[in-house]
Amino acid sequence: MTLSISPDDIRQQSIRTVPQSPVSDEEMQQAVRTLLLGLGEDPDREGLLDTPKRVVKALKFLTSGYHQSLDELLNGAIFHEDADEMVLVRDIDLFSSCEHHILPILGRAHVAYIPNGKVIGLSKIARICEMYGRRLQVQERLTQQIAGALQGLLQPQGVAVVVEATHMCMVMRGVQKPGSWTVTSSMQGVFADDARTRQEFMNLIRHSPSFH
Repeated sequence: MTLSISPDDIRQQSIRTVPQSPVSDEEMQQAVRTLLLGLGEDPDREGLLDTPKRVVKALKFLTSGYHQSLDELLNGAIFHEDADEMVLVRDIDLFSSCEHHILPILGRAHVAYIPNGKVIGLSKIARICEMYGRRLQVQERLTQQIAGALQGLLQPQGVAVVVEATHMCMVMRGVQKPGSWTVTSSMQGVFADDARTRQEFMNLIRHSPSFH
């Protein structure tokens, strides 16, 4: 089923994801200090004195996608073109954080769309992935958000997104299975309805780029 989101819906969605923090940096740092105490550490020892400040700064950077909007990110980079062939940006490095353990999700996204009178600046596709990636996530939702954003912004003939990632919550803890990868996909429009178009996309993302 094709997910259709109007540009107004996208803008409203973006506005709602720019929250005003109800706590100060100092309160967040105190929470980190409490965690250190709970782990049996001494937060006053030399190596940990500035750790609460550094942790808060790092977490705010890693979740900076909450404070970005698609309007600001795009900066007008949507153009009217008659192109109607597949546009694919593959191997987009993706760094996110698991919302269950706040541990890293590391992987790559492959994003394609078939224009329907409008195209988007190629770098903006990577920035959309980055914006949604820099939030607390589950991979399934991240994949759908990337696809839904492009579908809503461009109203193309179709959108395809595949995300391949490894989850540190599976590698470093829990089942401890290094080398395991999770693959999620979201197919919209012709990518969902036309098996040949979908297969063309899948073949292209399996091809090893010769310039590496």
